[in-house]
Parts: sequence; structure tokens; C-alpha cells
Amino acid sequence: MRFVHTADWQLGMTRHFLAGDAQPRYSAARRGAVAGLGALAAEVGAEFVVVAGDVFEDNQLDPQIISQSLEAMRTIGIPIYLLPGNHDPLDAASVYTSALFTAECPDNVVVLDTAGAQQVRPGVEIVAAPWRSKRPTTDLATAALDGLDADGTTRILVAHGGVDVLDPDPTNPALIHLASIEDALSRGAIHYVALGDKHSRTQVGATGRVWYSGSPEVTNYDDIESDSGHVLVVDVDEADGTVHVEPRHVGSWRFLTLHRQLDSGRDVADLDINLDQLPDKDRTVVRLALTGSLSVTDRASLDACLDRYSRLFAWVGTWKRHTDLVVIPADGEFTDLGIGGFAADAVEELVAAARGGADSAAADDAHAALALLLRLVDRGAA
Repeated sequence: MRFVHTADWQLGMTRHFLAGDAQPRYSAARRGAVAGLGALAAEVGAEFVVVAGDVFEDNQLDPQIISQSLEAMRTIGIPIYLLPGNHDPLDAASVYTSALFTAECPDNVVVLDTAGAQQVRPGVEIVAAPWRSKRPTTDLATAALDGLDADGTTRILVAHGGVDVLDPDPTNPALIHLASIEDALSRGAIHYVALGDKHSRTQVGATGRVWYSGSPEVTNYDDIESDSGHVLVVDVDEADGTVHVEPRHVGSWRFLTLHRQLDSGRDVADLDINLDQLPDKDRTVVRLALTGSLSVTDRASLDACLDRYSRLFAWVGTWKRHTDLVVIPADGEFTDLGIGGFAADAVEELVAAARGGADSAAADDAHAALALLLRLVDRGAA
């Protein structure tokens, strides 16, 4: 038996920093990753797809998002089993029970709305652990396994949430207990565990049978989400129960964090080169953590660099909490501007304010004024 394990589609997700046409393109890429599972399933000969929770970003979605998402699922062409997760639980406002979802749900889409085992075909079952609220009070995966025996049926547990060995929070009653899952695996009651909630592809434990697939399209920066953009092609031998898992990369976007020390014009030029060499800029988000000390001239060069790339990348900007750039006018930087009198005195006052640093707001204003002066002089306007 071969199937595709995926999770955390979170269709309808928005990223607050994406502006202009970047957000619609990002949303389209997330739907495209879903629709593309049809070609992958045909290539590998998968029987079905399991989505281990958080199919939708929220239960309250624009009707267009729901309709477009269901159409993307319809094109996959094989059965798709959707597990409600913490973003889209089976509560009173569930998207899965809405009139629109019910009316437009394709025949190949099945919502795993009942805890426990349900048949896929003779000899194969899915054991579901759906969320019915955003804050379960028990380990739903362990509860779904209750009463299951090794009777020759090949079973896939589909669950959502944190696992205790990765998130050992004793105050969280909903944590999945790895020991319970591994016990069910060892006695042959289940054969593979498809997990969702963690957006990076992650093997849990040492059995090779418990996996987070991660989100098929990136949702966060690479220092947080190190291995997203995958789905898993899973083979379970129905004769002996052996399992083989093959990751397939399907994502097309990247969220990168770059840390750079900038202390000279050469450092700014190197950053420019690094940004220029990044491919697929229209599908790349770059967060910059910048530290160091620059002259007003070099800071103006940095601003011009970032302004240029802001028009090329999906988004590029500084990570404010981790950016600490000091702007200090260099000696002689403003002595050859060809101005005199009151204008020269004003420049000296601005330089003094920029170097003073006692009043950060005044220093910032002085930096901005000096940078503007340099641009005007450079254009021959002063």
C-alpha cells in the first residue's frame, strides 16, 4: 500500500509582511502545492492522501478561499482524508459543517470527523484523532487507539499536535504520548503514524514509522522552520508491515534570515552581491539581522540597496529586534561639499547631533538629513 502523507496546508493563510501582489501569489502557491499532489500521486501510484490536520487556516474564511481549496482537492483525483486540527477544529463554527463546504465538497474528499478506525478498503484502515476544540483536554491520539488489536488489518494513525518527547510541557494535557504510539506499533495494532502540527519534516522516535510531514509550502523563516516544503510518500507492506518513507519537495517559496555585520561600504557591497545572487526573488522573503557601524554615506548606500531589492523580492527588510546599526559621520565626510556660510554651520550642527547619540530621535533625524544632503549633492542639486 502506498499513500501520501501531508499536513498543515493552512489554506487561507496570510503573512502580514506581504504586500501588493505578493500575498495573492503566496496564496496561489499554497493551493498549487495541493493541486500538484495529483501529478505526484499518479507518478508514484499512491492510493490516497491523508492530511494530518490544519487543512484550513481558520474556520472563518472567505467563501472564495473555501471554493478554490475544494477545487484544488478535486483535481487530485484520488481519495483525500482530511483531519480537523487546532486551526480548523470540529467546533460549532466548523468549516467542515458549513453549508458551502457541504454543498461543494468533491466526492474524493472525506472528512475524518469521527475518532477511531474507518475502512479505506478491505484490510486497510485509517485511525483518526480529530480535534473538536482548540484546546483538547486529553491525548486524542492515544484515545483513538483504545481497543485496537493486531488482527491483520493495516492501520494508519492520523493525528495532530505536539509529541511529549519534542514538547515536554507537563501542563499540556493534549500532548501525544510517544510511548503509547510505539506500544501500538510494536504490537501491530497500527503500522504508521501520520502527524501534523510541526511545519518542518521531522521523524519522531527511532522506529521510522512516526513522522511529521511538515507543511508543503513554507510558513515561517528558516531559523524556525528548517525543513518545510515537503510531503511524504509512504509505503506499507501489507504482508509483513514494513514501512518505507520517501520525502518529496513540493514547495516553491523560501523565507530566509540573513545575519550580517556591516562596518564599511565593502560590507554593504557584499550584502548587495548576496541578495543579487539569490534566485526566484519573487518567491523569496528575506529578513535581515544587521549589526555594525556605518558612515552616513554607507548607510545611504544600504538604504538604496534595500530600496532596489524591495521591488524585486516578495519582501525584504530588517528584523528590528535583531538589527543594531549605528550611523556615525566619518571624519571629513561633509567637508568637501562646496557649501559655506549658514549652510556649512547647519551641516556642522547636524554632524554633531548625529555623533552625539544622547537623543536617539534627534540623532536619527540628523542622519536622515545628512543622507538627504548627500543625495542632493550627488545629483548636483546643492
